[in-house]
Amino acid sequence: MATKASRSAARLMISPAVLLLLGWMLVPLCMTVYFSFLYYNLLQPGSESFAGWDNYYWFITDPSFKDSIINTLLLVGGVLLITVVGGLSAALLLDKPMFGQGFIRILVIAPFFVMPTVSALVWKNMFMNPVNGIFGRIVTGLGFPPIDFFGQYPLASITFIVSWMWLPFATLILLTALQSLDQEQLEAAEMDGASWLNRFWFIMMPHLARAITVVILIETIFLLSIFAEILVTTNGGPGTATTNLTYLIYVSSLLQFDVGMGSAGGVIAIILANIVAIFLMRIIGKNLDA
Repeated sequence: MATKASRSAARLMISPAVLLLLGWMLVPLCMTVYFSFLYYNLLQPGSESFAGWDNYYWFITDPSFKDSIINTLLLVGGVLLITVVGGLSAALLLDKPMFGQGFIRILVIAPFFVMPTVSALVWKNMFMNPVNGIFGRIVTGLGFPPIDFFGQYPLASITFIVSWMWLPFATLILLTALQSLDQEQLEAAEMDGASWLNRFWFIMMPHLARAITVVILIETIFLLSIFAEILVTTNGGPGTATTNLTYLIYVSSLLQFDVGMGSAGGVIAIILANIVAIFLMRIIGKNLDA
């Protein structure tokens, strides 16, 4: 049993790491809030002045702001739908004994370890290129006109790429939860005449509820800040068709050199992300306590 002295020693030993972590988070956050109240343009060094709430007003009233919010929600919702449904299907398939099961599981999980920029470039140039891409060759080989995926279906294409990257994560979490299910329950239900669909809906799904909740919470946190895939494929276009909130902040800060308005956008993004996180915890986070 830990004594008071040992607990104090433990706190003392971890305090440097905790202070470093707090500094790592708080210093950039405080600087972002500070810059958001300044007229601060990188093309006009030394001309910084107090702006009040003007940067926030200009960012929210920017015509691209509404589109970026809608695109962010569509991107997050689409990826969550594909990864949860696809991950559940893949987990059910991989849970069955098959030849080369271990090798197949490695192949399924492998995309999660590919860098987002590399993944997006591979899909853009090798698969979705309308002239030389594999999908383009298949479409033209069937006698149809070539499809410019990033021109005709830009947001759907990015959603597909991001889903491909996050599908292994959902599969791994759901497969682990599925393998922890007591097989005796399934066998007893099967002996009682329950169909596979009934066993899935009334036994497997309640057992997987917590795992699905974890997948949704973790993926949402990361998906709200998707950036690299958009930068290397569409640059937010055509127009604002793939501009999400993160990319809009990048445009304001590093393309328009308006650090003040970009910082205001960053603060707004932090607030919205926390609202979404609180909403998710209240709505579906109850499963974690079950």
